[in-house]
Amino acid sequence: MKKVKITAVRRTCYPDLMELYENPIEHACEVEIGMVWVSENGQKPDRFCNAAWEGLAPFVKTLAEGGGNFYDGWMKNPNSAMLSCNDGFRPVSYYLEALEDEA
Repeated sequence: MKKVKITAVRRTCYPDLMELYENPIEHACEVEIGMVWVSENGQKPDRFCNAAWEGLAPFVKTLAEGGGNFYDGWMKNPNSAMLSCNDGFRPVSYYLEALEDEA
C-alpha cells in the first residue's frame, strides 16, 4: 500500500453561524494551516482529528490502495483529492496525495 500525505491547506470560520447555533466550546479545532500527517496502510494518523477522518478515510484508503482519479478527472493530479472536514462552523480543507513510498 502507498503512504498518503494529508496537508491542511485552508481553514475557514463562520462566526455568524457559531453565534446563532453553537454552544461555546473550548479547543474545538487545533489544526493549523501547513500541518502534515502521513497515513500508512490507509489508517488514521496519530493525533489526526476523528471527525475529519470520517470524511477523508474512504479517499485515503482508495489512494493507499493505488486508486484515484475521483469523479472522472476532478483533480489535476489523479492521485490526489481536496476535501474538507465536516465541521460546519470552522471547516478545514485538506489536500491528500498518494506518495510513491510504500507503507
